[in-house]
Amino acid sequence: MDRILLKISGEALRGKREFGIDPEVLNNLADDIIKNMKNASIAIVLGGGNFFRGRDAEILNLDRVDCDYMGMIGTIMNSLALKSVLISKGVGCELFSSLDIAPINNYYKDDAVKALDENKVVIFAGGTGRPYYSTDTAALLKASDIGASKVLMGKLGVDGVYDSDPRLNPNAKKYDILNHRELIENNLAIMDLSAAVIADDNNIDIIVFNILEENSIERAIKGEISHTLITRRG
Repeated sequence: MDRILLKISGEALRGKREFGIDPEVLNNLADDIIKNMKNASIAIVLGGGNFFRGRDAEILNLDRVDCDYMGMIGTIMNSLALKSVLISKGVGCELFSSLDIAPINNYYKDDAVKALDENKVVIFAGGTGRPYYSTDTAALLKASDIGASKVLMGKLGVDGVYDSDPRLNPNAKKYDILNHRELIENNLAIMDLSAAVIADDNNIDIIVFNILEENSIERAIKGEISHTLITRRG
């Protein structure tokens, strides 16, 4: 069975709320994940931007490192919520954290791979456990660890990579396919450049799509959704 890592932005979980988690969005996400367990072995990394983002440090006049850790805690809150919903729906799920929190498993590669082999959903929380790196980098590091063939990167209302923000520029150009190096050289801000380097080094394809579209996860797995494919240089 194909092994994928699903990276979901924290903002997608807030739905129409200004912050926090929308229960309807969370339940729909869990249902989509369950429905696709027959198509792939699924690991998940959730962002924390619905609670806090490290980049808000300058705006709030807070220490950047403190803000990054606040963002990591946000990812753990989201991950606990998704794990709880999946388990309530009868699905085996294991949560691993890069930060040491007593009730949560510390991350060990072999334990995560074993859980995936047992057909459990695996959720990675706490980012990289270090400041200055986003959950994009954490997602690619974990994808490399577990041998994922691709990362499905679900964004909030954006169906791929553009040369500028399509929500602000109606004439933004969408890329159907890019290689990792083009992403880096053109400084396209869809993800951390460190994430793109890891993807290139480990030959991991990234599919960027709009997580809010109907049946988005299944369609992304099958390549039947509007998206941008980021792949290794030929």
